[in-house]
Amino acid sequence: MELHYKLFRVRELADNDEDFIASLAEAFLEEVPEDAERLIKAVADKNYQEAYQAAHKMKPTIDLFELGVLDKLIEVQDWGKFTQTDVDISEQLDIVVTAISKASAEMKSDFKL
Repeated sequence: MELHYKLFRVRELADNDEDFIASLAEAFLEEVPEDAERLIKAVADKNYQEAYQAAHKMKPTIDLFELGVLDKLIEVQDWGKFTQTDVDISEQLDIVVTAISKASAEMKSDFKL
């Protein structure tokens, strides 16, 4: 239904090939929630390098599916990249994780995965 994600750019990339679109959604569901857990743990452990790497890996997919939180994800990424020890990034992280959770649940339903 595309409430928490958008398929416009995915459809464009896939040239409207529905099987390919479904496989991209499946790849999203396999990778992004796992990367989000990695990011949550890295932020909790103040592992800046790991947080940077996890957020950086997620950026293209979050952008492709237009979750609307790319700016927040970049803030989390930069927190790790620049070792911003004086910054509380938890609010931005929560926004990103919530968006991923909602998009994942919706994709599972939409694509029957």
